[in-house]
Order: sequence, then structure tokens, then C-alpha cells
Amino acid sequence: MNLIVAVDKNWGIGKNNGLLFDLKADMKHFVEHTRGKVVVMGANTLRSLPNGMPLKNRVNIVLNPDGDIMDAIEKGYVLTTSLDELLEQVHAVKDNEVYVIGGAMMYHTLLPYCHTAYITKVDADGEATVFHDNLDKLDNWTCTEVGEPIDDNGYTIRFCTYKNANPVEFESTIDLNKEHLHTIRAEQAFLNRNK
Repeated sequence: MNLIVAVDKNWGIGKNNGLLFDLKADMKHFVEHTRGKVVVMGANTLRSLPNGMPLKNRVNIVLNPDGDIMDAIEKGYVLTTSLDELLEQVHAVKDNEVYVIGGAMMYHTLLPYCHTAYITKVDADGEATVFHDNLDKLDNWTCTEVGEPIDDNGYTIRFCTYKNANPVEFESTIDLNKEHLHTIRAEQAFLNRNK
């Protein structure tokens, strides 16, 4: 599993259930990584997306213990109501096809399971109220790549890659296979076509 996030210089990631910065280059970076893949998020992140709709051209898995299955069917996302259920859903998917995209609790909870973190570092203080774990202070995480500085909407950003030396291996309690993922994708494609 991977995670992808933009952080300010204090590892802040958001405030008022929104992003800290409007960054076009970072959005392009996000799209390039996640298009056609599986994205995993919490309920608040789903609500923060335009019109509260899942991202197009991706399989969207949402963790929400109080979720409504009819809302999931109508909007076209996969609802999970527990961490175990979420891990079961992604069990059959290749690690490099799954991206955790928020929010803070999801990042913190799933961080041990992630092998790669794609971090966009913004050289600014976004006055965040929500923060990501500082990977520079975690022994098992190492920064393996730091990109050249880029000017993005008046901010200097760098695309960085971190690797987890000891990701937690999770085991599904049910038998899932590739057909399960194909079914999820087919259901979402059908729903997207018929909106």
C-alpha cells in the first residue's frame, strides 16, 4: 500500500476539512499516481471532494463505520465499516495499486501498512490544524528521493519519496481473488456511466 499527501513545513495537511494550498503541479502529480488505481479514504475526505462525490477513473474505498450502503451504491464507491473490512477489500490488489489519500486518521492508522509514501513538501506554513506523522522522525521510514524545487502557485514544493523498512503485512480473514477487484471496478464503471 502507498500513501500520497502534501504537507507544509510542519507536516500540516489541512484545516477546516480542506487542503492547505491550491497547487496545480501537485494535483497533476496526484492524478498521475492515482488514476486507474484504488484510492482509500475516510468519510470526511469523501465529503471534502467536489459535491461529496468519489474520484473518477479510480476505485474509491471509503472507511465509514456509520456509512450508508445506499449512498455508496448511488455515488459509486465501495463502503467499508471497519479497518478489518477495508484490509479485506484491498487484500487482492497489488500494493502499488492502492493509495491512501486521507484524512489524518486514515494516514495515521494505515501508515504501518504502507511501504511507500509520496510526500509533496511545501516550503510554507499553512497554519494547519490537522497533521501527518513526521516521517523524518520515524526510524523505519527513510527519504529515498527528493525532487528539484518547483514553483507552484507561488509556493516552492518538492516531490519526495519515503520507504518503510518494515511495513506490517496484513492477512485477510476471507478468501479474495482478482475477480473481486474486477467486480468492484465493473460496478463503479457501470455506476459512473449511468449517472
